[in-house]
Amino acid sequence: MPTGQPVVRLGHGPRPLVVLQGLGFENKEGLLPRLVVRSNYGFLADDFTVYAVLRRPGLPQGYTMADMADDYAEMIREEFGGPVDVIGISTGGSIALYLAADHPDVVRRLVIHSGAHSLSENAKRIQLEIARLAGLGQWRKAYRILLDAAPEPKTGPARLVTRPLKVLGSWLLARIAPKDPSDLIVTVEAEDKHAFKDRLHEITVPTLVAGGTEDPGYTPALFRETAEGIPNARLRLYDGMGHPVRGTQFQQEVLDFLGAP
Repeated sequence: MPTGQPVVRLGHGPRPLVVLQGLGFENKEGLLPRLVVRSNYGFLADDFTVYAVLRRPGLPQGYTMADMADDYAEMIREEFGGPVDVIGISTGGSIALYLAADHPDVVRRLVIHSGAHSLSENAKRIQLEIARLAGLGQWRKAYRILLDAAPEPKTGPARLVTRPLKVLGSWLLARIAPKDPSDLIVTVEAEDKHAFKDRLHEITVPTLVAGGTEDPGYTPALFRETAEGIPNARLRLYDGMGHPVRGTQFQQEVLDFLGAP
């Protein structure tokens, strides 16, 4: 990208779609971001060319969600020259709210995918602890906290293997952890200050807010408040789903909302 933001490209559809990616431990394109993008948005590849864009690397101290939205707006103007469909997932959803309010000329339709006007207080505490551990180089502990935040199956065989898999996953991820935690720390500190409820009415583009009732980062009330605060928004709340929401119903509703052929 002209602005130096790492990007994962997916599909060859006739319409561009920009995804503002969620919180990552490093603002760098690689195998893991590609797998995550394909898992979440592979269903869009026939109708769209998906550009899943990370924050630019080397974020300065004190950079805000609004500053990051400015970067995305510049990228969209330079790369596409006009409005595009935008999906913001999780932390990317936080930034997407600022993008749509401050730069309505670059957003055609907006999907807030498992994101809201603010994090829950518990999610803020978890993210700040992850950033603290990353700053100390304790990546295994940081990844373990992240993985432990995900809901576990309550019944069935999967319940027996979930915890050992989290232990193994934290160990494997720690082996490929970034050398510099600064981008993670800056983003977490920015999202800790993210409070957009009083500005939701400024968003004028058609918006879909999609979230799960078991999301560890956002409560159903936060999803509802976000959709209710945006004048031209609709809410899809999926019972029993965690973070981020997935599945055929979610996929079809996103395609219908975006007006895919």
